[in-house]
Amino acid sequence: MEELLILVDEDDKALGGMDKLSVHQKGLLHRAFSIFIFNSKGQLLLQQRANDKYHSGGLWTNTCCSHPRLGEELATAVERRLAEEMGMHCHAEFIFSFTYKMEFENGLTEHEYDHVFFGRSDDIPVINPLEVKDFKYMTLEDLVQAIDLHPEDFSAWLKICLPKVNEHFHRISN
Repeated sequence: MEELLILVDEDDKALGGMDKLSVHQKGLLHRAFSIFIFNSKGQLLLQQRANDKYHSGGLWTNTCCSHPRLGEELATAVERRLAEEMGMHCHAEFIFSFTYKMEFENGLTEHEYDHVFFGRSDDIPVINPLEVKDFKYMTLEDLVQAIDLHPEDFSAWLKICLPKVNEHFHRISN
């Protein structure tokens, strides 16, 4: 069955659905989410995307990110994809949203209204090798340094939203 993404306006109002490939070929604004799972030590669980993903293959990024399907509630999609990619079940709370547009070398464009969720878990992921190549835990401070040294190793959306993630994480943790 074809996966239909939710097209949205700049206020995240749903405008309809379209197949995933067409949305990314046309660079249309669509609903997405990014999940950041932290362990009890305050370390972020990162995933390395599988090499054959349709874009950004092999890059390190946040714990999980994806798109809700047309007609699917955002919270349901967050739970579904966290289980599908990382083999984890964890309560995640909405923290903030941001939009970005990024063109990739393969001609696809991500233009997302991205909802960011935080969760806490000490569970060890059971990764889906079709989605995830590897995982590791890092403090946000170490992640910022790693991105400064090797920005080419990290996803575009992670680099874009990390300052706001850092701000919210420290506000919540204090």
